[in-house]
Amino acid sequence: MNRDVVTVKHNDTIRDAALLLKDKEISGLPVVDDRDRLVGIISEADILSTLEEDVEFPRDLWLPNPFELVEIPIRTALDWKKYREILNEKKEVSVNEVMTKKVYTVGPDDEIYRAANLMSKHKINRLPVVDDDEVVGILAREDIIDSIVKKRREETDSK
Repeated sequence: MNRDVVTVKHNDTIRDAALLLKDKEISGLPVVDDRDRLVGIISEADILSTLEEDVEFPRDLWLPNPFELVEIPIRTALDWKKYREILNEKKEVSVNEVMTKKVYTVGPDDEIYRAANLMSKHKINRLPVVDDDEVVGILAREDIIDSIVKKRREETDSK
């Protein structure tokens, strides 16, 4: 478990959240209220979903001929320009508007198997560790794997 938890406030903007995600090289953040109580999670997917609402994706399959292959980088550059414009328009959207409100958590004294089951069942990579509604840590899949490996080594060494 990582006790150095990076959080974002519920009234921060999605731009603030996106910058934190990029700076910390993580894919999701616990969202806390003004009293630092967990109220949600915001992920890269949540932020991207705000862009999808305004972008029309092609529904037909397009297979390029050799001449059209030259045109692909130009189309891609135009798409990125459009995404940037949309994100600029939405930069004042609050985290509270797009965050996932149903959050799966574990407590500091929960068994590691409970966390593993939650992660597996709900396809979650990280779980907030919460004590009295306050985020006290983040448990990642790699933490669980490390714990299992450590326990196996201890069992092997004691034989």
